[in-house]
Order: sequence, then C-alpha cells, then structure tokens
Amino acid sequence: MNSSRSQSFGQTEINWDKLDKTKFYVVGAGLFTGVTVALYPVSVVKTRLQVATKDSVEKNAFSVIRGLLRSEGVPGLYRGFGTVITGAIPARVIFMTSLETTKAAAFKMIEPFNFSEPTQAAIANGLAGMTSSLFSQAVFVPIDVVSQKLMVQGYSGHAKYSGGLDVARQLIKANGVRGLYRGFGLSVMTYSPSSAVWWASYGSSQRVIWRSLGYGTEQNQALLPDPWTVVLVQATGGIVAGSVASCITTPLDTIKTRLQVLGHEKRETAGQVVRKLIAEDGWKGFYRGLGPRFVSMSAWGTSMILAYEYLKRLCAKDYA
Repeated sequence: MNSSRSQSFGQTEINWDKLDKTKFYVVGAGLFTGVTVALYPVSVVKTRLQVATKDSVEKNAFSVIRGLLRSEGVPGLYRGFGTVITGAIPARVIFMTSLETTKAAAFKMIEPFNFSEPTQAAIANGLAGMTSSLFSQAVFVPIDVVSQKLMVQGYSGHAKYSGGLDVARQLIKANGVRGLYRGFGLSVMTYSPSSAVWWASYGSSQRVIWRSLGYGTEQNQALLPDPWTVVLVQATGGIVAGSVASCITTPLDTIKTRLQVLGHEKRETAGQVVRKLIAEDGWKGFYRGLGPRFVSMSAWGTSMILAYEYLKRLCAKDYA
C-alpha cells in the first residue's frame, strides 16, 4: 500500500514483516484456544441440526441444547473438542502465515491498478483468505470429519465412538486414509469461498466505515482514532463479514456436513444428499442450521478478528 494508506490505517494495518513471529505464534495459540472454548458449543448445535432427520424431535437450536444438557450436561456441548484443539494449532499456524504473506503480496500486485481503497482491500483480503484456507484444509479436514462424528454420535441413528482416535481408526479401517478426507472437495468449495468472502467483506467494510467516520480522508490524513474506536470498527467489520459469508455458504456447508458424518456403510454422493434434503424440507433444507451458523460465523469472526488484531499489535516489533 502507498504511504498515505499506511498512515490512514496505521492503527489497524500492521505488516507481516513488522511482527515478532515467535511471539505471534505462541501467544496466538493461547488466544485462539480461548476463543474456541467460548464458541465451540455453537458448532455442536449447528452440526446436529444439519444432520437431523425429518423425524428428529429436536427441530431448533434451543431443543438441541436442552437435549444435550439433559442427557450429558455441559460436556455434551463440547463433544469432539479435544480433537479440534489438537488439530487447530497447526492449522492456524498455516492459515495465519499464508494469510499475511499472501495479503502483503496481493496489495503490491494490485496497487498499479489504482482501485478504490475498499476495492483494493476486498481483493487483497479475499485472495489471502481463499489461499490460506486452501493451504490449511489438508490439516483441517480430517479434524473436521472426526470432530463432527463425535458431535453427532448416537444422534439420529449415528454410531457411537470411544473418542477421536476410535473414529480415525474406524474410518481408516473402512476406507483407508481417504476416509479422513471425506467431503474434502466440498470442504474446499465451502471454506475457501467462505474465507474469501469473509476476509473481503471485513477488509472492505472497515475502509468504508473509517471513511464514513472521517478518517483517512485528504483533509484528515493525520487524524488517528482512539483505541476503542479501532475495536468498535473491527468488531463491526467482523459482524458484517460473518453475516455475508454465512448467508452465501450455508447450503454447501450443510451438504458437506451430511456427507462427512455418514456411517461407513452409507456411500451417498453429493447429488444424493441434495435430492434427500429437497425431498425432506424443500430448498429451505439447504439452510438448516443457518441461525447457529450465522451466530457462529458472526461471533467467531468478531471474537477472532479482535483477538487477531490485538495479537498483531501486541507482537509488532515497533509498536508502542
């Protein structure tokens, strides 16, 4: 980015080469683990809604929560959590590294085109989000498959397991290593566009908000926002991004989830899952779990981006 843009948004944009990488990864692991602990139950509820059969008693998020608390207590809301945390750390290292390096390269690549600032931010952040998601899927998909099977075990006829290792062992025994990558194509088709839309929406909405507040204009180039304004703008950008991404990608996420939690004896294709969803609920079946997914993506996105931006400020070598 040119010097004026760097000055205008210096409070919210910290370049990758200015970060203490060791501190960034170590502190980041702790911060994002805490966010995951807080928001994980929403993922459990969303997943169970997406795989529920037509005859399931639990028809909405509140009934799923009541059922889990009644049968298992609070631990029921954390089914598969250990598996997710184990795989989340390497996946996030890959994601954050590729995100920042790709974003920096993308900004340099599109600078000669003289796009508006929100457009530049949307393109660079979108490319970075999509690329980082593609790289991290190799680690994330097996974790996703295992954790989702744990989330729905014993629910609507799904098998029961003794833990994450038991799920992995049975998947490999039945289908080889590829069993751990069931739905990989759909995961890429779901998470990469979702990540691209999320980061593009976040980057561009921030610029629009800052401009509407009078920051970064030619008349106020030297005007710097106070810390609470920075947090508020970043949080609003996270909510906008989560809203847009959840509405666009929920249908693919529903298909992917149902494919990944099928029993070993069932080998339905994506087309068969689509036809079954339409037969059971019509086109609205593709938006099963939209409420929890919307909450999850908005809450997770807002919490994540606030933690992420704070992490970058904390780890900036020259940040006072």
